[in-house]
Amino acid sequence: MPKNVDKMSLNYSPNFSKKKRSSNNVKYLIFHYTGMKSEIAALRRLTDVKSKVSCHYFIKANGQIVRIVPDLYIAWHAGISSWKKDNLLNSKSIGIEISNPGHDNSYRNFNKKQINSVIKLSKLLKKKYKIKKENILGHSDIAPLRKKDPGEKFPWKLLYKNKICLWHKISKKKCQRYRGIKIENKNIFHNFLFKFGYKFTKNSSDKRKIIKSFQRRYRPELITGVADKECYVILKSLI
Repeated sequence: MPKNVDKMSLNYSPNFSKKKRSSNNVKYLIFHYTGMKSEIAALRRLTDVKSKVSCHYFIKANGQIVRIVPDLYIAWHAGISSWKKDNLLNSKSIGIEISNPGHDNSYRNFNKKQINSVIKLSKLLKKKYKIKKENILGHSDIAPLRKKDPGEKFPWKLLYKNKICLWHKISKKKCQRYRGIKIENKNIFHNFLFKFGYKFTKNSSDKRKIIKSFQRRYRPELITGVADKECYVILKSLI
């Protein structure tokens, strides 16, 4: 259990792989939102043997952190997923679920107490398992064809300011100058997305979903599924 985390409580889930892993196997930190109207129902689902889903930590609306599965056991949170050359990321990741109704249930801002808990817990886990900042991801990064969480309201930039994850250094003025300008060669952009870590696909509909995932993460104020020069400049700076 990470030390120095206030308000930690226990509500263990039976939904995890029984074989214990080495701490060296923990490579990723993945953020999710619950996507359910009721926090109680979300917590119940994560601890119900019939659901076959879980996470390592659950952050409630009041900021309280609930431990669901011990770190060195594989929780079932990522599902079919990939990042760079890694697939099925459950075995290599720690999953954090944050109480939020999600896009299908009046998606709302994460509150200050939740964000403070996210920052504190992330810093501890990042340090404990030597997780690289480029491996701190959202569910929509690793499963862009089927997931939107934690979504565009998740405070990635604030996490970056707290030295937790990646963010670009392109100025707001420069971003606005390039916004809406067409990219001459879209294939270059898609190849950059693949190089960065996103799933490779030739399907145009899937490409659109992947671009939306990138935009939710790095340009949350405008999610179109169409890459413009602003997206290109941001992505190139990240690579």
